[in-house]
Amino acid sequence: MEQKFFEIIQNERLADGIYRLHLEGDTSAITAPGQFVNLKLSGHYLRRPISVCDWADGRLTLIYKVLGRGTAELTEYPVGTKLDVLTGLGNGYDIEKSGSTPLLVGGGVGIPPLYGLAKRLVGEGRTVNAVLGFNGAEDRFYEYEFRTLCRRVIVTTADGSCGTKGFVTDGMAQMENYSYVYTCGPEPMLKAVSAASKTSGQFSFEERMGCGFGACMGCSCETKYGTKRICRDGPVLEKEEIIWDD
Repeated sequence: MEQKFFEIIQNERLADGIYRLHLEGDTSAITAPGQFVNLKLSGHYLRRPISVCDWADGRLTLIYKVLGRGTAELTEYPVGTKLDVLTGLGNGYDIEKSGSTPLLVGGGVGIPPLYGLAKRLVGEGRTVNAVLGFNGAEDRFYEYEFRTLCRRVIVTTADGSCGTKGFVTDGMAQMENYSYVYTCGPEPMLKAVSAASKTSGQFSFEERMGCGFGACMGCSCETKYGTKRICRDGPVLEKEEIIWDD
């Protein structure tokens, strides 16, 4: 973990309540897709954890959803604003376990970290497919970006306004012969993906965090291998270690 200052170079709306931040700063502490950062927002005590969508030398892309007063205020931050950022947080996805044809499954704001993952999997010569789930057509974002990387992309919408009507598991049913699953989204979705997946995989959890680096124990969960902290030991967990609530 490193504390750095980043400068906003773009802050734009992508969809209903969804925004993208392009930042400039030191990204050296980010080492794997699926990690996250913690932003300090003026006038707010707790930092906001946001997954890393993509990064390169000196550039960081974050996609966030407006969930309360803090993130609503963030949408108004102008270009040139300096942000206090904790970077390199959490354990990300391990691309070495992907096999040759991994499947990426994302729902809502669980989609952004899968984009950075897709770029690196393709860079390693993997053939990547993806299922992207949204509530409706107006919520869609990054569909085009995934289509530029993936062999096949299936979009699902709960209301049927675009793509396949239903949930990400309905999209998964249309995918065959994948070697591994990477997924991120709300816990009910992750549980359904676990039941539907034909292979092993890695699951990234969305969790409310206090500190974001393991000190407060507020995001602890029980696994088959003992208690783990989502912010420090996760957010990515192996399918085989997860204990799902009944």
